[in-house]
Amino acid sequence: MGEPLGCCERVAINVAGRRFETLGRTLRRFPDTLLGDPRRRRRYFDPQRREYFFDRHRGAFGAVLYYYQSGGRLRRPPDVPLDVFLEELRFYQLGAEAEGRLREAEGFGAEVAQPLPRGRFQRRAWLLCEHPESSPAARAVAFLSVLVILVSIVVFCLETLPQFRAGGEGAAQTPPPVSTNASSPPPSPRGGWTDPFFVVETICICWFSLELLVRLLASPSKAAFFRNAMNLIDLAAIAPYFVALGTELARQRGIGQPAMSLAILRVIRLVRVFRVFKLSRHSTGLQILGQTLRASMRELGLLIFFLLIGVVLFSSAVYFAEAEDAATSFTSIPQAFWWAVVTMTTVGYGDMAPVTVGGKLVGSLCAIAGVLTISLPVPVIVSNFSYFYRRELRGEEGGEYAPAPPCPPPGGVCGGGMRVTPGVPCARGGPQANKGDSQWQKGGSWGPSCEAGGGVTKVLVQDGGVTRTLCEVGGL
Repeated sequence: MGEPLGCCERVAINVAGRRFETLGRTLRRFPDTLLGDPRRRRRYFDPQRREYFFDRHRGAFGAVLYYYQSGGRLRRPPDVPLDVFLEELRFYQLGAEAEGRLREAEGFGAEVAQPLPRGRFQRRAWLLCEHPESSPAARAVAFLSVLVILVSIVVFCLETLPQFRAGGEGAAQTPPPVSTNASSPPPSPRGGWTDPFFVVETICICWFSLELLVRLLASPSKAAFFRNAMNLIDLAAIAPYFVALGTELARQRGIGQPAMSLAILRVIRLVRVFRVFKLSRHSTGLQILGQTLRASMRELGLLIFFLLIGVVLFSSAVYFAEAEDAATSFTSIPQAFWWAVVTMTTVGYGDMAPVTVGGKLVGSLCAIAGVLTISLPVPVIVSNFSYFYRRELRGEEGGEYAPAPPCPPPGGVCGGGMRVTPGVPCARGGPQANKGDSQWQKGGSWGPSCEAGGGVTKVLVQDGGVTRTLCEVGGL
């Protein structure tokens, strides 16, 4: 007895011991999937039991089957981890569109293919600055950039020591205009330009400016460049130097008042602390943390909302509970906000404490409510972090590049049904790899691309965390 092939016949599917039944026409709604194509699922058919057997996750298959029954609705079961469910989707070959919709429903942005600049020199400069894994030279540039960032952060911290401040004991000379501590008086121009802190800061700023300028000139899209948060951080890292330098030069020439110049310097100098975020460009861990926080914004918003409710509630309660005590620290409800925040977050500075029985009871309830409120969104945030961390591991553990057949001539068809046009990427879009740059795509989220001629030698695509070669084009 063979497998059921009719559209109205019932199809039995056994997933790790749990039996499911559906109609053949239901599965054929999506013929490009594993279950929708009779030829693909034939290898899993058991003729003795007249059923298809899959040794896969049982809890996830119910959602997969509902995808066919509902005509494309896909929801992850609450008891199935996201990374496990995504693996099941790839096994049943539901396609990138279904996976993308699931990511959006889960609060994760879709992975978009990142284009490369068209010019050969621009492409090499872009890979050199943006993708350290592309070549040894790019790794050296990344290492130098990290070193300069660390030196800049160390200088930013050391210049606040008392012995390095203007007029402090042991100070060899007056600090420079842009290296004065925020709490010190306006600097004197005498000896400022030769101060070691100013010299080191100037060298670091020159490197940051050169790096930002090269990436701006080599970027494939100037609009996308300025929409990138990392580029805005780089711009904020160098802007305080030039603003503070211009303010000090104007003060020395008698333009503007010293008090206003000092106020501007204090505000601008505070922005320099954000320079530490430049490390996230070279740190996978910081990038994962940022992605986790961005994906958990809804949960964090709920956490803040619940904390605000608790702060108002317990501040009011402790104020009225302590109202009879003449020496109480809770003289008003707004003044009790600080105590409520410190208590709910279990910090407990001790600067404000209730003394009456009612106040202590309110404080106990406030601490318990704070622990419960903070712990509620933690599992969701941890799950998001685990998802991004495992996805990054899958990208780093991508397999070696498999050999591929040569690309067809212009007008032919490339891998995946993409047509080759001279000088134009394939229809599905993606990066264009230059000759000698065949390794830089590993671990990225890149779409396929193919170009006949023009120096392109390999066409790579990210498939389930593994980078594979679609085709090869003759070199220059």
